[in-house]
Amino acid sequence: MKKDISSRKEIHFIITEFYKKLTTDSEMLPFFEEIVKLNHLEKHIDIIADFWQDILLQTNTYKNNVLQKHLDFDNKVQFKKEHFTKWLQFLTTTIDKFFEGQTAQNMKDRANSIAMVMQVKFKLYD
Repeated sequence: MKKDISSRKEIHFIITEFYKKLTTDSEMLPFFEEIVKLNHLEKHIDIIADFWQDILLQTNTYKNNVLQKHLDFDNKVQFKKEHFTKWLQFLTTTIDKFFEGQTAQNMKDRANSIAMVMQVKFKLYD
């Protein structure tokens, strides 16, 4: 039996494994090429882990506006519905591979919700 997510260390692990998939996928790589090229991937993973830690463990460490960051980035690389589908698939399969339980389910549920809201904001949701 797999354990549930219970710490920032486990969240960081999930995000690290998730980003391995994102940065090796030809459709998703353009969103992360600059971060990888500038060797900022670990810093980016730490920021994303802060975001998820706040959501899952009720902390207050993430200090950015996640929606605005993506809206701004859309000017560089345009988001499409397929990107959100793949993002959700990669995150869900990463979580399921290593964890199970209520917090793991909460992470998947929140990811679905976030993807839906972003697609609405990008006028991609149908």
